[in-house]
Amino acid sequence: QVDLVESGGGLVQAGDSLRLYCTGSGRSLGRYAMAWFRQAPGKEREFVAAISGTDSSTHYTDSAKGRFTISRNNAKNTMSLQMNSLKPEDTAVYYCAAGWADYRGNYDQGGEYAYWGQGTQVTISS
Repeated sequence: QVDLVESGGGLVQAGDSLRLYCTGSGRSLGRYAMAWFRQAPGKEREFVAAISGTDSSTHYTDSAKGRFTISRNNAKNTMSLQMNSLKPEDTAVYYCAAGWADYRGNYDQGGEYAYWGQGTQVTISS
């Protein structure tokens, strides 16, 4: 069993930056692909970014490319998402996830992740 806890969310203005953290417990996260998803009010959950557990390759949705950076620290059992140039449309609850997405490379599919955190709210004011 893997427990994931997100932190770092908050309320910032458009153009600001935030760094989200995901801390794991119960098992080492090093073997898992890890990802960030988000869900805005009234919308479906969507993929944001992922990082491989095998080679630390990174994958981003188009809206995150160039603005967000995903990274992991296996020694600390953590993952983070640096978000720059934030926009109001980035407002959502952000969830971290861990799973076996490396097997099929479907990093943007929520079904590839077995473990999820409770989410952290990110609100961007215009």
